[in-house]
Amino acid sequence: MSGAFRVSGRGRVNPARPVSFRFDGRTVRGYEGDTVASALLAQGRHLMGRSFKYHRPRGPISAGSDEPNALIGVGEGARHTPNLRATQVEIHKGLVTVSQNRGPRLNFDVGAINTLLAPLFPAGFYYKTFMWPRGFWDRVYEPVIRRAAGLGKVATAPDPDHYALHYAHCEILVIGGGPAGLAAALAAGRTGVRVILCDETAELGGTLLSDAHSRIDGLPASAWVEKIVTELNALPNVQVMTRCTAFNYGPHNMVALNQRLTEHLATPPADMPRERIWQVRAAEVVVTAGALERPLVFEGNDRPGILLATAARTYLNRYGVIPGRRAVIVTADDSAYRVAIELAAAGVAIAAIADLRADPDAPVIAEAKARGIPVLPSTTIQKANGSLRVRGVELAPVAANGSVGKGRNVACDCVLMAGGFTPSLHIHSQARGTMRFDEALGVYVPDQSVERLRSAGACRGLFALQDVLDD
Repeated sequence: MSGAFRVSGRGRVNPARPVSFRFDGRTVRGYEGDTVASALLAQGRHLMGRSFKYHRPRGPISAGSDEPNALIGVGEGARHTPNLRATQVEIHKGLVTVSQNRGPRLNFDVGAINTLLAPLFPAGFYYKTFMWPRGFWDRVYEPVIRRAAGLGKVATAPDPDHYALHYAHCEILVIGGGPAGLAAALAAGRTGVRVILCDETAELGGTLLSDAHSRIDGLPASAWVEKIVTELNALPNVQVMTRCTAFNYGPHNMVALNQRLTEHLATPPADMPRERIWQVRAAEVVVTAGALERPLVFEGNDRPGILLATAARTYLNRYGVIPGRRAVIVTADDSAYRVAIELAAAGVAIAAIADLRADPDAPVIAEAKARGIPVLPSTTIQKANGSLRVRGVELAPVAANGSVGKGRNVACDCVLMAGGFTPSLHIHSQARGTMRFDEALGVYVPDQSVERLRSAGACRGLFALQDVLDD
């Protein structure tokens, strides 16, 4: 086993191929298929960085490209790249990574004294503070501020790698390789037109790779993904590109893609470019970018050990890692109950599910109760306790009029948040698309599009799996 929090028989990593890498000078062991974040979490290490201003402890909150906290430096010398997401960096032999914005060590950062001095540093305090004494700006203030700016450090030596640019044309460009993207690419590919399917991750499937419950056409979700990917790869008119991010939408369906080619390889071929920029002109674009789970707002919600519920499910079912031994789940929808059931089956003690709703009612909730998981309706989280790692939370009842009662402490070593889902609209917006507010869902969804673009699946407010596939 590569860590005390690794669950045998779970995940899509390859236990037969252990991988060692370096983090802050120490050797960390994981498996082929791990990210830096999943390998560290398997060791029970949630602390991966420090915040910019107050140097507060930071750990991963998500498991993908939406990660705001677990930012690390990767590589050495001229190939060092700062501020990469630990949730996306794939481990390989010889990989060197470092935490950022700390000193002298991640566990003991003298800059954390800024947290105690926070009342003296309100937002915008520097606009009035650094005007006196006269002449101090150039000699004292500016040099200190420049040294403190940013998180990671940029390499100053010339970049030894080379990069490529390629132009492509297709009838259908599908952005996103989750359930909606796979269904869309297959439907288009079977008609014989030229199709390009791109996805930012190393493996197609999206949320289905973390879904140990759903079945599609009689197959487990992951088996269905393998079947569809096999068929797509066999179609000569379909080009599949993984580790490929759509990042710019130009006029007339000119879409820019960034494909990472070598960063996951221990010994990349000398003639292979590090990255390739694709300029794709598409007759039609289908956006299947999915949705983002919303975090909850409470005191101390940035503590290491506090994650999104979907992230915990991903770490369990995709990487075979549990986020802790005893969890508190705070939710505003039904999705967290499936996460609780799967974590409990993996040996995690669920201390409580605090549901903000007064009378939650669904089959999955009844299943959770039948398994002995404590469910607390009309309950909110007020505070998370702990320093370098969450150690407990304060839960409080919510009255019908919205008032919050007296809280009680519940011990835990991880907190999972499920505040509902927000469709990913950034690509639609880049294409000058308009949005409308869906009163029933409480979110914005795509409306009119100027370009030849359509959205499908969760990115347009459809969250049930069958609805996503049908769309």
